[in-house]
Amino acid sequence: MHAVVLHTFGPAENLRYETVEDPVPGPGQVRIAVKAAGVHHIETVMRAGGDGGMAPPLPELPAIFGGEVAGVVDAVGSDVDASWVGRDVVTRFGTPGGYAELAVADVGSVRVIPDGLDHQAAVAMVVTGFTALALLHVAELTPEDVVLVTSAAGGIGRLVVQYARNLGATVIGAAGGPAKVQAVRELGADIAVDYNEPGWAKTLEGVTVVLDGVGGDKAQAAYDRIVPGGRFVSIGNASRQEFTPDASRDVTVTNALLMMIEGLPDAPDFEGQALAAAAEGTLVPTVQAFPLSQAAAAHAALASRATTGKVVLVP
Repeated sequence: MHAVVLHTFGPAENLRYETVEDPVPGPGQVRIAVKAAGVHHIETVMRAGGDGGMAPPLPELPAIFGGEVAGVVDAVGSDVDASWVGRDVVTRFGTPGGYAELAVADVGSVRVIPDGLDHQAAVAMVVTGFTALALLHVAELTPEDVVLVTSAAGGIGRLVVQYARNLGATVIGAAGGPAKVQAVRELGADIAVDYNEPGWAKTLEGVTVVLDGVGGDKAQAAYDRIVPGGRFVSIGNASRQEFTPDASRDVTVTNALLMMIEGLPDAPDFEGQALAAAAEGTLVPTVQAFPLSQAAAAHAALASRATTGKVVLVP
């Protein structure tokens, strides 16, 4: 099969499109003919060799990245029901990685894709949708909130905007550049602003909640607009820049991403909810697809924040 292999940590062009051996499903596993594989920003950090301890443990090399896989089961392990063959499925635990034409996964981690949902949308929702719903669970939005979402044109940000809009909250979406601002406006945000413009946040009023996915100076500008008694919820740090809130202000600060990573007690089935919401059209992921052979270009675009929505590789 063809796969994208990393032999040396470093720039995006170190990702090589190569021919490797087909994986074989073991006991309790299925093999998936990959139709779409998700790409994460954190994978660009890991590919580069880490970021001062802010990335997960680095893999042994050579490595094939990408656990998010959607496709069709084409083979099963010796103790797995043969009826799995031919099913459209999605998982967030594919191995050796989704940047390949074939991947294997434990059958217990695999979900049948709901009717009406294609492979690219399914792979976008299995982690990005799952993450967005988990973060929103922590944020506890209400219809009375005025919600400012930074990185509103990103994969998670777009889902957050839709969720808050469906809830009935007033939604302010902030993104970088006219095209992304227009995309946020089309999602239904009541106000869409360009956070690359000087003083972008100064005219915003009545913000009760910030859902920040950027960090750094943009997080600071958003934080400064929160009314007393409001909440600041960190849902990511795309800028990789630190932000230290003013502890003297009457603002509750929550790192929802850290809470999710550590494990939420009595958490609902966010993965199943995300897939169902996409199938029903309640939450619609935006996908930017690259051919599998252009994984290096996908990494470069994602690292430079030149993408819109969820980045997906298609064999």
